[in-house]
Amino acid sequence: MSFASARKSRSVSFWLGFMTFLVVIMILVGGATRLTNAGLSITEWRPVSGAMPPLSDTAWASEFDKYKLIPEFNAENPDMELAGFKFIYFMEWSHRQLGRFIGMAYLLPFLLFLGLGKLERGKRLRFLSILLLIGLQGAIGWWMVASGLVNGRIDVSQYRLATHLGMAFVILAFLFWTWIDQRQAWPASHIDPRFKNRTIILFLLVFLQIIAGAFVAGTHAGQSYNTWPLMDGGLVPGGYFAMHPWWINIFENVASIQFNHRMLGYGTFIMGLWVWGSAKHYRETHVIQASSWLLAALFFQIILGVVALLKIVELPYALAHQFGAIIVFLCAVSVMRSARARTY
Repeated sequence: MSFASARKSRSVSFWLGFMTFLVVIMILVGGATRLTNAGLSITEWRPVSGAMPPLSDTAWASEFDKYKLIPEFNAENPDMELAGFKFIYFMEWSHRQLGRFIGMAYLLPFLLFLGLGKLERGKRLRFLSILLLIGLQGAIGWWMVASGLVNGRIDVSQYRLATHLGMAFVILAFLFWTWIDQRQAWPASHIDPRFKNRTIILFLLVFLQIIAGAFVAGTHAGQSYNTWPLMDGGLVPGGYFAMHPWWINIFENVASIQFNHRMLGYGTFIMGLWVWGSAKHYRETHVIQASSWLLAALFFQIILGVVALLKIVELPYALAHQFGAIIVFLCAVSVMRSARARTY
């Protein structure tokens, strides 16, 4: 690689690393917004004009009056005063504002690097796909919020919450994978295809567990059965199949949702242990290191999950658990990428 090419790679690499960092922060801010029940405080979708918060007492009173019209206010916050409303408003506004910043922080450098020819020809479609996904994520965010403003609901739909969180992690995976490709040349390796398939399965399990966590959050399932390792005195909680048809329990039954999240966590750790043990059979340092980091992250994530459960999802512990999920996810992407010899 020439000096000019290396310099180009460093500039694009820095941009991708910065974008990955921003998305991590965005996921955490989104989690804090949800945990403080601030997500429904802004009842309109104004992508451009909404960038400015209320600047006068009249404007604040107007926004507060709009919030008073939705079911959440009457059900959960009938005694809320303007000062309390300002707090939850700024939580949601910060989340949306960070989304706007992420959009511009990706769009402008993308156009600049594209114009300067710094983006590899074979990766331009991927870069464009990330841009489109970021735009789509904004629309999904409002689609999610809108579900909590109508039909007497006081929370957003857990289905839409899972879609919104899932898309955030899809974007994170694309950015992180591309950043890894950009910052280093991978050595040729001779790893068994079966091991590569295991890393894919492990990644999918981690992603599925994150989606399951979104259903726990969306149904407040973490505020029930706050004991471990048993649930209500048993391994399987009573009423696991209380709803009909049976499959609806997976998505709407609090007992089933929490049980499934626990079992997926254990299963993912076992799969991580298998991948780690398999990696030691190869003389690929980067694969062994990546799988070791992932196994450690999975172990600590289980501990964080148990603590968050026993603390009945208090804000610091719940956010720590969400941050742990991000670390596990990034490690899973790294393991899956390190098992491949070529740069895609």
